[in-house]
Formats: sequence, structure tokens, C-alpha cells
Amino acid sequence: MVLGTTEQRNPKTVNIDLMSSYDIVRVINEEDHRVAEAIKEALPQIAEAVDAIVEKLREGGRLVYVGAGTSGRLGVLDAAECIPTYSSDQVIGVMAGGESAMFVAKEGAEDSRELAVEQLKEVDFSSKDIVCGIAASGRTPFVLGAFEYAHSLGTKAIAVVNNRGSKVAEEADIAIEAVVGPEVVTGSTRMKAGTADKMILNILSTASMIRLGKVYSNWMVDLKVSNIKLVDRAERIVSQIAEVPQEEAAKVLKECGDVKTAIIMIKAGVDEDLARQLLAKNEGIVGKVFQALGIEGIR
Repeated sequence: MVLGTTEQRNPKTVNIDLMSSYDIVRVINEEDHRVAEAIKEALPQIAEAVDAIVEKLREGGRLVYVGAGTSGRLGVLDAAECIPTYSSDQVIGVMAGGESAMFVAKEGAEDSRELAVEQLKEVDFSSKDIVCGIAASGRTPFVLGAFEYAHSLGTKAIAVVNNRGSKVAEEADIAIEAVVGPEVVTGSTRMKAGTADKMILNILSTASMIRLGKVYSNWMVDLKVSNIKLVDRAERIVSQIAEVPQEEAAKVLKECGDVKTAIIMIKAGVDEDLARQLLAKNEGIVGKVFQALGIEGIR
């Protein structure tokens, strides 16, 4: 078997077991610098993937991450963070072995194509959705099974891999290949490969949410107000965009319970019902509401 770069030995770290603590962390840091450059090479494919994701999400579908081990955990993490940050439940993570595999490794689960189909059926995956498979090696059967099932339903598959010319990339409609090179510890893809994949998933979900109007300027205007920190953040966002004291922003936000609605209520001088109607007519995009009303929004 020809080993991908993620399984090869790194010539820069063959003596790492004899290094001082400082030299170990220095070498790890030097290797981590390769990650951003590897992602830069894949930006055209990442942008193509964002377009495909946005198309599905606008139609009410979902972005479904699938993966095993570290790759699966990264998908679940990114999906979970979309709920408080963007009030979106349209991104979900499916991990080989199920929820318990987040905490206790079930490495054998990654070898089953059939398990991927079972788990996708459990979340009612359909042609409205799009799947994104994460596989550092690029050969994970669980991900390949998910792709095969997605294609059987007539929907697309996105691959996030860390080897060039892999089977997972070959089976994908859009292949994002972030080749970060051999790991500091041979085969430990939770390191550079995992870091690259975490960054790519952040880009995919964040860019998609921006395209869907969940950001105004560079403020997150669709965050879920679910704890004290987020209440304060929401009040400050409304205050800054609507250009009113935080106390007034807090009062309106408490009345309607929604950041975007509060902004429109204050800036347009309308009640909650009309504010929600204006947002609905303009795809939920604050900037488009401002344009429709001739309001010059702060940037």
C-alpha cells in the first residue's frame, strides 16, 4: 500500500524523543505554520463548496458532516457551535459509532459503509441535504458509504481530506485537499491534519452563514441569546448598529427576543410585527431591509 503523506514519517522530528521541552514545542509550532498555507491552496474548492452548501440551506436543507474519530468529532463540534452563534440547526454532525463515540473511541465503526447509511437514515438525510465527509487519510469506509448514499438520493458530497488523490476525494463532487505533510508524531492526524480540518469547517460554516444573512457588516446578528454573556453581546450589537444606548437596546431586545428584529424596530421606527414582515420580505438580511427603506446603516 502506498502511504499518504499523513502516514509518512516526518524527517524533521525523528529525534523529537530526545529533544528538550522547548525544542519539542518549537518544532510543533513550526510544523503548524504549514496548515494555513495548505488551506490557502484549497480556497477555490472551499468557495465552491460554500456555494453548494448555501444553495441547499436556502431551500431548507441541511449541511451534514460525517466522519470517524477526530474527523467526526470536529464535524460535531462545528455543527454544535452554529446553534448559539447563528441560531441555526441546519448544520449537524454524524459521527461513526454515534453520540457515545464522542467520548469513547469506537475506531472499528469507521470501517463500515453500512453503518454510515444507517446513521444518515436516523437523521432523515434526504436529497434536500448536502453531505460533507471529513477524512484525514481520504480512505475512510464510513465516509465513502455516506457519499454513496448521498449520490443514490441525488445530492452532492463534499470531501475534506489531507492527502492528494484519495478515494474519498475521488468519490466527492467537490474535493477540498489540504495537504499538510507528515505529522510531528507519525500518523497522529489529530495534529496538523485535525487543525487544518477544523479551520476548513469553520470557514465552510461561517462563510455559509454570512451568505445567508446571519451577519450584518461583521456583527453576528442572528445569535441565540441563551446565557448572560450572549445577552450582553446581543445588547451591544443592537446598540451599535441601531446607534442607541445599550439600555434602550436591552429594552427592545427583551420585548422581541431577537437581535435582527430589534435592530429593524429601532432603526425603522416600526413595531415588532412589521419588523418581522420586513425581514421576511428581504430573506432575513438586515442590509437588504435597510436598502429597501432607504436607511443608511452603520458599517
